[in-house]
Amino acid sequence: MPFAPFDLSGKVALVTGGNGGIGLGMALGMAQAGADVCIWGTNSEKNDFAQKQIQDFGVKSLAVRCDVSDENQVEESFDQTVKYFGKVDSCFANAGAGGGAPFHEYPTDLWRKIMGINLDGTFFTFRAAAKHMIERGEGGRLIGTSSTSAIHGAPRSEAYAATKGAMLSMTRGLAVELARYKITANTIVPGWIETAMTEPRVGDEKFEDRVMKRVPARRWGQPEDFAGLAVYLASDSSSYQTGEEFIVDGGYTRF
Repeated sequence: MPFAPFDLSGKVALVTGGNGGIGLGMALGMAQAGADVCIWGTNSEKNDFAQKQIQDFGVKSLAVRCDVSDENQVEESFDQTVKYFGKVDSCFANAGAGGGAPFHEYPTDLWRKIMGINLDGTFFTFRAAAKHMIERGEGGRLIGTSSTSAIHGAPRSEAYAATKGAMLSMTRGLAVELARYKITANTIVPGWIETAMTEPRVGDEKFEDRVMKRVPARRWGQPEDFAGLAVYLASDSSSYQTGEEFIVDGGYTRF
């Protein structure tokens, strides 16, 4: 039998916020590797379009409308996912929201919104996935999408940075607690990636002059830059790697 360490045939991956950006990049990568993929998102039109892209690779796909900040929606959506696919092998908590303002004027409702989606949403999603994986007894993968804002100072983005830093800490704890169940927990840490969230910055000459010069790769990251890493983390090849942060930023953090 040929050596196929990244063959995901027979595996099921769940990607929250999987209807665009990094989430869709990961979902498409895993579909190309043979995984059946479920995506969650709040925009039904984007969900449908993303689902069709995934299905083009000949795998099973499901798109679920879910607001991850709502505990009940997460529980119901996870049950729906398992009912459709029979299981979830890897869970990517990728859904996120940003929003900036001067800290001394930062609106409380915006702070709570970002906390609800980015931090509570990750907690609700990982909790449902961990429970399923423990009960199933065959191990699994938990992967969170953090941000280099958890490492660098991020002016006017303290709420976003706080949630992404908390995700790193949460995932480290999960890596230790869940290892006995053969469940790994890792985090992906993106830098400046061209997505809907960063769209206002793309093409901004002042911003790009100040920031892109600090990126050794000299370009914006693209969603497809996360496809291979997602495949690795969802595969059996990553079974002994847990509690790790995978920085994907074109060298920005090292410069």
